[in-house]
Amino acid sequence: MQHSAWKEYRYRLEGVLCAGCAWGIPRLPRRLCLALAHGLGTLAYYLDGASRRVALANLACVFPERSEQERREIARRSFQNFARTMLDLFWAPSLTPENWRRYIEMEGAVEAFQQAGEKSGRVVLCAHWGNFEWVNHAVAFLGAHMTVLAGNFKNTRLSAIFNGARESSGNTVIAQENSMIRLLKVIKRRGTTGMLVDLTLRPDQAALPINAFGRKMCVTFLHAILTQRGGALLFPFDNEPLPDGRCRMTISPALALPPDATLQEIAQACWDHFEPHIRRRPELYMWSYKHLRYRPSDAAPEDYPFYASVSQKFERLLASNAPRFQKNSPGDLTNTPTSSRLLS
Repeated sequence: MQHSAWKEYRYRLEGVLCAGCAWGIPRLPRRLCLALAHGLGTLAYYLDGASRRVALANLACVFPERSEQERREIARRSFQNFARTMLDLFWAPSLTPENWRRYIEMEGAVEAFQQAGEKSGRVVLCAHWGNFEWVNHAVAFLGAHMTVLAGNFKNTRLSAIFNGARESSGNTVIAQENSMIRLLKVIKRRGTTGMLVDLTLRPDQAALPINAFGRKMCVTFLHAILTQRGGALLFPFDNEPLPDGRCRMTISPALALPPDATLQEIAQACWDHFEPHIRRRPELYMWSYKHLRYRPSDAAPEDYPFYASVSQKFERLLASNAPRFQKNSPGDLTNTPTSSRLLS
């Protein structure tokens, strides 16, 4: 694909800057990395007006009882948390099998998660909450190297750099082409992959509607396919960053699902695990993301953020109340459009 001279120059500059971050950030002392993330997140909050507007609109919908000042404070701290998450991604090569427990505190059903791999594949569940970029590294250090699906940047130089950071603990990043088939094969080999359960997709993609924050959210159902067709166990990971630079990860037991659960019921159960955590610590959620992109036609516009739109395809999805792939239907998954990003 041909780019204009300016775009090519910009892409080169982005690549150089990103490569510089990938080289330099792992060499920073941990405290300096935290201070830099705090400063960059604060700067982004004040300079990125478009993202700040999205964040405040999301917060106004979810927390109408809170004052505007409280919502602005939550948004500012959300920007800081996301900056820390991104810098921690680049700092991750400093994590090794020998030192990782100094930085990641594991709690919950750790043994159950490790033992599950002897019997079935595993899907690690996360939301855009806390330090979600360190989850795949923690899983690798627990002995379950992951196959991670990551979306490509328009600037391919950046994709290689980000993928390198995500693979630093021994994980494998794969592209989106035929990703559903590839991940099903991983699961059937009793492998491990991961999923951001609040990843929003277009209604004509591998998506279904769930209830989130008292509204409708259009999310991926890939994790539901992996448990329904591949027999994978779904393990929620809650990843709470700590002020001293460490991260507390709590592994919940595998979700207990009825054997006849639909894809929508599975996706809803996954989200229902995370929403209470988001409401408890909203400053750790990525509010600048457009989570509520589609508004049902019978919903009042003021009940949704300004960016939400009415879509005929979303209306049909709501009316059917079911994804295109029904339980136990053979289906052809090869060409399913999945612009999903797993743990990315």
